[in-house]
Amino acid sequence: MIGKIEKQILAELESKKGLLFSVIDPMDYSSLEQAAKTAKNANEAGVDAILIGGSTGVQGDALDLVAKEIKSASSVPVILFPGNIGTLTKHADAVYFMSMLNSRNPYWISGAQLLAAPMLKQYKIEPLPTAYVVVEPGGTVGWIGDAKCIPRTKPKIAAAYGMAAEAMGFRFLVTDAGSNPAEGHIPLEMVKVVKSCISIPYIVAGGIRTNEQAKNVIKAGADIIQVGTAFEKDGSVSKIKEMVKAVRDGAKGR
Repeated sequence: MIGKIEKQILAELESKKGLLFSVIDPMDYSSLEQAAKTAKNANEAGVDAILIGGSTGVQGDALDLVAKEIKSASSVPVILFPGNIGTLTKHADAVYFMSMLNSRNPYWISGAQLLAAPMLKQYKIEPLPTAYVVVEPGGTVGWIGDAKCIPRTKPKIAAAYGMAAEAMGFRFLVTDAGSNPAEGHIPLEMVKVVKSCISIPYIVAGGIRTNEQAKNVIKAGADIIQVGTAFEKDGSVSKIKEMVKAVRDGAKGR
């Protein structure tokens, strides 16, 4: 069954063609207050959803506090981007219910999901069935998730994972190069090839730092981009508005 948040994302995609999700990793900010402020600015600037999560340490009281603060000030969905089963809180609207398809460790494919499912039921958080694929260099998430990272020069492998994800019933696909990779976001050719092979919403994460990059990744075929580090460095309303506009322009340029 498709829930309220998923319906909202699909409706926004239908009307805007390209979406921007702001990622808030509270552990990457100098304080929880600063993380919440950036999220509030992102909401004011017109992002389409706010994601909360990270590969390490985002759980417990700190997660509850920042999620509650963000939720109270947001008019857009607040979605958890979990690094493990501890990254769950009842103060969010939904969660990427992710399976890391290219992990060598079955825990990240189905084990964590087994443990998390009863908690979702208890917290009444909407699960968004999401296939998650890590591309080189992979960063912290690739190391922790024991990912067999897809080479940046092999777009057909990423596309095959996308087709497998859709055939298996996942309703979203994320390709992620890891947080703030030196190599930048995944190659545009990979974005194009993946999108040409799937019909489910395609999310590109990792290494998108500039407005031009955001525009190009959307123009290449991504339905949604996730941006975190760029807004940690400058999370002003004006900065985020500029990237929202770049995303919309990229969608118009397809």
